[in-house]
Amino acid sequence: MSTIHFSTFPRTELPPDFVFPLSKVFQTHEEDISTNKLEKGLTSDQVLAILRSDLQDLGFEVEAGKTKEQKIERPVFFGENGIPTVRYQIDAYHPDWKCGLEIEAGRAWMGNAVYRDLIQASVMVQVEYLCLAVPNSYKYLTSGRSSISRDYENTKNLAEALYGHSRLNLPYKLIVIGY
Repeated sequence: MSTIHFSTFPRTELPPDFVFPLSKVFQTHEEDISTNKLEKGLTSDQVLAILRSDLQDLGFEVEAGKTKEQKIERPVFFGENGIPTVRYQIDAYHPDWKCGLEIEAGRAWMGNAVYRDLIQASVMVQVEYLCLAVPNSYKYLTSGRSSISRDYENTKNLAEALYGHSRLNLPYKLIVIGY
């Protein structure tokens, strides 16, 4: 049984067809990235490096490194002559699916990266889907004792609150993948 799971939001709509091959990429590399199976989780850059080739095979543009030329940016505002004046970085983007992908690791939940990703994606141009990949569990020490943060469950619960509430309407559909 796979430890890779996904949930889509809003809950009232069928998952998009592309979520199945996308989640398969994570399942293919489960032994290398699973936070339930590994003693210590990988960084988000390490997970992205493992998945990069398969994501590119699906048609994603994928961040290749830390230099400006290797980053993937989505425009937020356009200025004179249609030149983007504000851009946000994203780990990967699929232009046909209009799907942004963010892979988070240790700081996903406890470091509030999930909240940043949700807000930044809401203003990115041509992002109709946000795929947010988070650890199923993040293992850490607190006061010398082992603790676990259930990042996938926490992120899924947040998404259910956001997409189920009448006070907020996010401009994209959300896919949460737990790895």
